[in-house]
Amino acid sequence: MKKALLITFVFAFIFQTSISQELAAVRENGKIGYIDKSGTFIISPQYKKGKNFSDGVALVLDGKKWGYITSDGKWLLEPQYDKAKSFDSGVAMVMKDKKWMYINKKGEELTYSKEEKLYPFVDGVAFIKAGKLVGLINAKGEVIVKPQYKIIKGFRNGYARFATMDDKWGIMNNKGEIIIKPEYIGIGNYVNSVAKARKGENSFGMISPSGEYKEVSGATKIWDFREGGTYTIAKKNEKIGFIDKEGKWVIEPQFIKAKRFKNGYAGVFDGNKWGFIDTNGKQVVDYRFNDVDYFGKNGLAPVKDKEWGFVNEKGEMIIEPKYGITSGSLGFLSGKVAEKGFVDGFARVKYKKKWGFLKPDGTLLANKWFDNAEPFVKVK
Repeated sequence: MKKALLITFVFAFIFQTSISQELAAVRENGKIGYIDKSGTFIISPQYKKGKNFSDGVALVLDGKKWGYITSDGKWLLEPQYDKAKSFDSGVAMVMKDKKWMYINKKGEELTYSKEEKLYPFVDGVAFIKAGKLVGLINAKGEVIVKPQYKIIKGFRNGYARFATMDDKWGIMNNKGEIIIKPEYIGIGNYVNSVAKARKGENSFGMISPSGEYKEVSGATKIWDFREGGTYTIAKKNEKIGFIDKEGKWVIEPQFIKAKRFKNGYAGVFDGNKWGFIDTNGKQVVDYRFNDVDYFGKNGLAPVKDKEWGFVNEKGEMIIEPKYGITSGSLGFLSGKVAEKGFVDGFARVKYKKKWGFLKPDGTLLANKWFDNAEPFVKVK
């Protein structure tokens, strides 16, 4: 009985480990490899270029050709492509013999489109065009939106802005379903079930979770909500304040600049220095920094003196300001803008031209610095 329980526990542990694996692409001695959250190389540095894992596999350049590897470092598809994009929903776009095509994870060509120009899959969909009109196909190659729109912007977390031929904007999801009807002269990204929108040149408002447009009194500009944020920022009489999802002013415009709320706090600027307020508008960290970013779930936020460090919610400096945290620095990888500060337990920072991962206590993951480093991503 005990032996059976032990075997069950071991299998459960292995299963849990396999589904929660997270890896980061790093460059060491001029080669790309992949580390886990202990800082151990799971895949040794050996590739000329490489992208972070996407859809369970990573795109790497070996010699002069691109191929795809699995999380154990084995080839899914050996290097054979002149150019390639990352997999998304089981489909990737590759160039071979000067021809772009879609393939599946077996390397089989998918005849989804006969057009000369193909578009990569993102969030399970790819663009198709008929003349100047844009539509969508899904990862099965099915047309889910016939080419009928003037513009469809890139999908973010399953949603995209789109415009009709008469320049009216709305929101659709990656199933091709219209979430917000195209009734607006401008619209923002769909975040937290809301979107900023404009019904007229001087009408700035929010489309609430119920789908109702509510004009924000006196607003001359509104910013998109941040994922998980309670309020967003809006401008009135040249000052910045905060509004809720219903478009109501919850903190009156009084700041020169501000950043959106995340994890209960927002950075605000008095014209000289940055500090932080809470959701009641109360100053919790004095104006004394040259720049600030967002608080992480661990209660630490990046703040800048000459360089970047980290403070807690009382404004106490927990990690001394001697790092760089500029995001989106790794052009050889995904090209996506990475979050600054602590994300899932680590902060990606730069020090003396090297990159590494800080823990909340300020120590360096595995005591290792790399030539470049991407944020950790879930592989499975």
